[in-house]
Amino acid sequence: MKLADGYTLMHEHVTIDLSGVKKDEDCRLTCFEETVKEFKSLYGYGVRNILEVTNLGMGRDVGYIRRVSEETGINILVSTGFYKEPFLPDCVYGRSVEELGFMMEQELTQGINGPWESVPGDTGMRASVIGESGTSNRQMTDMEQKVFDAVALAAVRTGAPVTTHTTLGTMGAEQADYLIGHGVRPEDIIIGHMDLSQDVEVILDVLKRGVNVGFDTVGKLNYCPDTFRAQALKRIDQEGMLSQVVLSMDITRKSHLKSRGGIGYAYMFEVFIPLLLEVGFTQAKIDMLLKENPKRILLGRQYD
Repeated sequence: MKLADGYTLMHEHVTIDLSGVKKDEDCRLTCFEETVKEFKSLYGYGVRNILEVTNLGMGRDVGYIRRVSEETGINILVSTGFYKEPFLPDCVYGRSVEELGFMMEQELTQGINGPWESVPGDTGMRASVIGESGTSNRQMTDMEQKVFDAVALAAVRTGAPVTTHTTLGTMGAEQADYLIGHGVRPEDIIIGHMDLSQDVEVILDVLKRGVNVGFDTVGKLNYCPDTFRAQALKRIDQEGMLSQVVLSMDITRKSHLKSRGGIGYAYMFEVFIPLLLEVGFTQAKIDMLLKENPKRILLGRQYD
């Protein structure tokens, strides 16, 4: 895996399609020209890497992703794995844990070549991360547990980082304990969407396990005010655990794009980073969140 020198957003979707389950065309993010325009703006703010966490069953399209990368100069890292119910593809129900783990392992080590991709044959891309794999609100269903078993298997075999989805910040500690208990190194784990818990004590409890957490729904004010995110990050910094936090916005809908009246991919730099500076963050701390922490997590053992 290679990272370009610059900022890294750690939980984004270049393209995603959850419209089939949600019965909402807004959830089919396939706006190539608009996305390219916004990514060029990101490049101007210093973003050089994006972790793209759309996986099997979420409308992953590595050909589309590669074209956006080529048009914008941003290095886009793709993911392997499976999401959560009710978005899991049929293979999760029909294949064994070992088989699912092997699928992920192949995409990490050999490349994304499966017939489930929109680009036939060898896509010329390898997955860099396992995720986003998730749990439901306050529970891990049997099928979600099956996915986590397969995720752990692939992570232990490959050393790849694991990034997760928590529903409204619930089950974060349980996810961390489960993955660690199945042999995944805590420093290789990102427990996602923990900002949505809106409870800094819950977030600190997860961080004390040695894992990383995502404040990766920045700007989604209908779920959580950014003022909470900023104050929670201050508290985490005071507790000496800011090195375990990464940032992103989790853009997933057409209506999230700036051209359609949404916050847009550049919101992090237009609104949220100025807010952090306003509440006392230094540029060095911002660089930790957007440069150093992603580098440590994504390069993993290479970085050690």
